[in-house]
Amino acid sequence: MRLIHTSDWHLGQTLHGQDRDFEHAQFLAWLLDQLVAHRADALLIAGDVFDTVNPPLKAQERLYDFIVRAHEKLPQLDIVMIAGNHDSGGRIELPAPLMKRLNAHAVGRISWVDEGQLDHQRLLVPLHDANGNTAAWCLTLPFLRPAEVTGMELGDDYMTGIRQVHERLIAAAESTRQPGQALVAMSHAHMAGGAVSEESERNIVIGNAEALPASLFPESVAYVALGHLHKPQQVAGQARIRYSGSPLPLSFAEVNYPHQVLLVELDGDQLKNVEQLPVPRAVEMIRIGRASLAEVIAALEALPPTGLFDDHLPWLEVRVLLDEPLPDLRQRIETTITGKACRLVRIASEYAGKRGEAESEVLLGLDQITPQELFARAWEAEYGNPADDQALDDFATLLQRVEFAHAEGDQ
Repeated sequence: MRLIHTSDWHLGQTLHGQDRDFEHAQFLAWLLDQLVAHRADALLIAGDVFDTVNPPLKAQERLYDFIVRAHEKLPQLDIVMIAGNHDSGGRIELPAPLMKRLNAHAVGRISWVDEGQLDHQRLLVPLHDANGNTAAWCLTLPFLRPAEVTGMELGDDYMTGIRQVHERLIAAAESTRQPGQALVAMSHAHMAGGAVSEESERNIVIGNAEALPASLFPESVAYVALGHLHKPQQVAGQARIRYSGSPLPLSFAEVNYPHQVLLVELDGDQLKNVEQLPVPRAVEMIRIGRASLAEVIAALEALPPTGLFDDHLPWLEVRVLLDEPLPDLRQRIETTITGKACRLVRIASEYAGKRGEAESEVLLGLDQITPQELFARAWEAEYGNPADDQALDDFATLLQRVEFAHAEGDQ
């Protein structure tokens, strides 16, 4: 059985205000070709399908048009997607009755039935082989918010609640599957030890909770398809527990990531092989600097002249070290790139020697600072000392409640 694992599409995302619909369209066309070429039996989309809980209409059209075209080309293909922390669980699930007619399943959130029992039936999705037989079960674990895994007899501890959800769902899957059927888990979470892109990933470790341990997924689970971290990676050195990573670089900090989807092969109830399928980049991203203005100007002058269609022109970020304020900095840069094959989306400037910052530090604009980082900076500016762990934990919990309320309000 062949599965394609992907995640973090972030449909509707903009790059410093610039629309990226062309890049998403190119990726989805390529992905459809891969599904056909590799005769995939299932497509797993592990969360953050959209960039915001209230995505633009074009982004929603992209998703549902892709699902329809995939069903037309591969009528037996199972598509399973879960909500990530950027998604609205209700919005993801809204068209579920229609999507089922296309063998597409959307799980936005978990739910509980009488006496605090996990509604595992809606979280277990059968995956079929080329003959239409159930060859595997997909355990869907959308991003778990505190309100979903605490309360009642579950208690108030977030991590304990998460562990109980995993244990109950895996137990239900074990009792449901028949001999030879594989268990495939799909989760949108921050696993312990995962490498994070600080410029474009929200920290979803809540309060004083730790990142989730790999031990949540016992050996009986043949493969774990993860979403949230944009850099492709294994978890705890286990080939069966993986982040596919995002198919597009979502910030300039991710330009060197090996963007890909994963082709997963199962042999009965065992993992046979995982192959990386590199995603071609429809639009390049160029980052020049951190360097002096003279060095930056020289690098800009070396850029090739334009000769591409507008949609294919590379995105450009310029990072300049200055000795003093330069009011005409943007004008100088824009003049230099006139006629060059690029689209300027950001200029970051910093004064040499400021706060003794290390040469390797990333220059961040306000649009790239996480709420947690902004809170920490504001606290230190107000009180003169770094925020303690309790203050950071309280802020993280409050932020999570606000984001959850926002998501609920948009459903």
